[in-house]
Amino acid sequence: MKKALLLISLIILMLPGIVIKTNAAGIKDENLHYVISYKWGLIHKDAGEAILSLRNKGADYKVSLTAKTKPWADKVYQVRDTLLGTIRKSDLKPLNYTKISHEDGKYGKDMIQYKYSGSGVTGVCTRYKKNKKGAVTTSSKTLSATGPVYDMLSVFYYLREIDYNNLSKGSVFKATVFSGSKSETITIKCLGKEKIKLKNKTEREAYHIKFNFTTAGKKKSSDDIDTWISTDPSHIPLYLVGSLPVGQVRAYYIP
Repeated sequence: MKKALLLISLIILMLPGIVIKTNAAGIKDENLHYVISYKWGLIHKDAGEAILSLRNKGADYKVSLTAKTKPWADKVYQVRDTLLGTIRKSDLKPLNYTKISHEDGKYGKDMIQYKYSGSGVTGVCTRYKKNKKGAVTTSSKTLSATGPVYDMLSVFYYLREIDYNNLSKGSVFKATVFSGSKSETITIKCLGKEKIKLKNKTEREAYHIKFNFTTAGKKKSSDDIDTWISTDPSHIPLYLVGSLPVGQVRAYYIP
């Protein structure tokens, strides 16, 4: 369940080399709501909810993702997670990122401060962890990469700006994402347009994109994730499917 509620944030990953459409008017303040459900055989039950929010603040955007399990799922694995970030309006690059987690009686806080030098990107990461007994540990790490680098929150807004009409079916791209402890490579494959059915039974046309995650040495770090993004100019992620050790997690956009 820990990874399940964060999968909604993983669909937001940037594809380097894609043509980006400049939105001169910027992004308006918004809240996007999602229901996260668990599917295993005939069992299909809502397990949590998530809200993605953006607010304009001067030259930057303040963005957040909040996720929590429902009461029945709390008894299995309680989650109350918040992701916070600041994104520069001029080029949509992240300036900072924070993940605050309350999961199964444990507390964690990961913070990243970004520094840019040419094509190089450095992330200064600090981690605080408190276990069920109250013991606290602190650690820090510096991550570095070249080219586009993001986190699990900031790249959502790049996803919204991609010119999907210039993507051919089967196109493959890669990007880097920093977390509080590691750097991951994300390989993204575009699978073309498809018709999908949302939770309210309405049908929408969407772009189907598959994500694959690896760490150093090309070791797979999590299961693949399938995402469907609206074909209208808003490019809202409409539906997500990710695998768990038993069953699947599914995230549905709720208009």
